[in-house]
Amino acid sequence: MRNELLNKRVGELVVEQPGRSRIFERFSIDYCCGGKKTLADACKATGASPDAVIDALTHPESNNPSTSEADWSNARMGELIDHILTKHHAYLRTELPRLSEMGEKVARVHGHRFDWLSECHRVFEGLRAELEQHMMKEEQVLFPMIREMEASGARASSHCGNLQNPISVMEHEHDNAGQALARLRELTGAFVPPDDACNTFRAWLHGLAELEADLHEHIHEENNILFPSAQKLESQLTTA
Repeated sequence: MRNELLNKRVGELVVEQPGRSRIFERFSIDYCCGGKKTLADACKATGASPDAVIDALTHPESNNPSTSEADWSNARMGELIDHILTKHHAYLRTELPRLSEMGEKVARVHGHRFDWLSECHRVFEGLRAELEQHMMKEEQVLFPMIREMEASGARASSHCGNLQNPISVMEHEHDNAGQALARLRELTGAFVPPDDACNTFRAWLHGLAELEADLHEHIHEENNILFPSAQKLESQLTTA
């Protein structure tokens, strides 16, 4: 069992049991952008104890599905896309402007005391700009291609060629988002507010932590479930 778990990809482990995402969050193991790494490699990258991670993964409580963590591995791709749009894209369209405004205020008011705030604001604004363009490309290009292919049972027609081209772009942008999130976590000391932080300061850091958690789930659902399912179907249709 131990070696079997160590040799499995992290993303695959979460697809099998969505509740495992909480365990990987606890050990700072990237199961979304880094979902293609084996558990052994992921533990090595973060310095996490493989024995401790495996103990957590095999604990009886980790095998009980949470009602808040739906299993999308067997859903139709169109249903998963609807979920991504209504939960994650809608969340980002509301939250990114809010956190941008709060971050600008916090940096302006408290930047003289905490010099890392200016870089936080720059990193966040870069992340926001890329995510907004990213969502537009998914909604206007990739998601319609996947829906068309699933509905028609034929390869989708597009100037992009096959699905691998836009998927590769989306995965690259996911990697960029993951790097920005990691930098924000590093700069803020894991989103922990200073002892004398005002309410806006605290709310902004809390919002960044929530953004990180949502993006991890969001990227996992695309990188490890939606995209492989779409590529598998396209491959079947190509060889049929």
